[in-house]
Amino acid sequence: MLLATHSKLKFGILSIILLLVIMGDLMIGSTWISFSEVYDILMGTNAGTPEAYIFWNIRLTKTIATILVGFGLPISGLLLQSLFRNPLAGPFVLGISSGASLGVAIFVMLGGAGLFASSFFLAGGLSLFSILGSLLVLLAVMSVSIRVNDTLSLLIVGLMFGSITAALVSVLQYFSSAELLQRFIVWTFGSLGGFHWHEIGILSVLVFASILYSLKLIKPLNALLINEEYALALGVSVKQMRLAVIIISSVLSGAITAFAGPIVFIGVAIPHLARNLFRTSDHRILLPASLLLGAILMLVCDMIAQLPGSSNVLPINSVTAIFGAPVVVWIILQNKRLHA
Repeated sequence: MLLATHSKLKFGILSIILLLVIMGDLMIGSTWISFSEVYDILMGTNAGTPEAYIFWNIRLTKTIATILVGFGLPISGLLLQSLFRNPLAGPFVLGISSGASLGVAIFVMLGGAGLFASSFFLAGGLSLFSILGSLLVLLAVMSVSIRVNDTLSLLIVGLMFGSITAALVSVLQYFSSAELLQRFIVWTFGSLGGFHWHEIGILSVLVFASILYSLKLIKPLNALLINEEYALALGVSVKQMRLAVIIISSVLSGAITAFAGPIVFIGVAIPHLARNLFRTSDHRILLPASLLLGAILMLVCDMIAQLPGSSNVLPINSVTAIFGAPVVVWIILQNKRLHA
């Protein structure tokens, strides 16, 4: 009961922090919008002003996109870490984000040649190719995981697949035009701005559908924490669960990478922070905790990237790496102490 009380208190504090950083992200930017102005805009008493236009067409879409990214990447990382039973497993480390980047590169290069201009709606086609790229790499990693029991070797294999996809992207870049090359390079920096409402709609459907489906995996994943034999004894279909994790992780990583660029370390770092904050491996707690922590950290990173009072915006990838990379190093050092 004491643990449950502490968990409720932590969830309450995180929820309050999330509301505060949402408000902060709506206010901060090249144009400062005060709290009272945000309130007036929401109430409709400040319509028609430049601040209202900025709020509805730029600031709000960016904040929603940031929350969706903060929701999706940690859930993808949590599912992969539970499946591989390794705290370093994640979309970036296993090469899934690189596969998504390859899909985007193919779409951008071929789309620029006019092959897909009449067949695909731009946003839908971008997300489709990104998801297919991430799915391809994850399936390749999973096929190797059947033959490799050593998790360290599996992570190395994931990095090698990431290197292969990066090499293929380089080949596409070499043969592309200067205009398409510049467009792709800017995309690789990662950005949470410039979202249109139809893109928000597509990303929202994919992220929330994946999260809802992942709720069905809570009990099987908790059983898998002990071992695969125990999960099978409880009637869990490990093959079906593995396939579900592959699909969910690919959809989340692919869709987010397509729209926001390859955002690194968040998928690995947030689930581990959730485990340490709540001192549990129960997915009933870890899943909502990862959602809250992911959204909070992404919003904080976005506010830092805005360089308040300046028209310049840092690449979101740079900011998330500053936060996430030390956490990954800490995970490695902590695991080394445990096995020493």
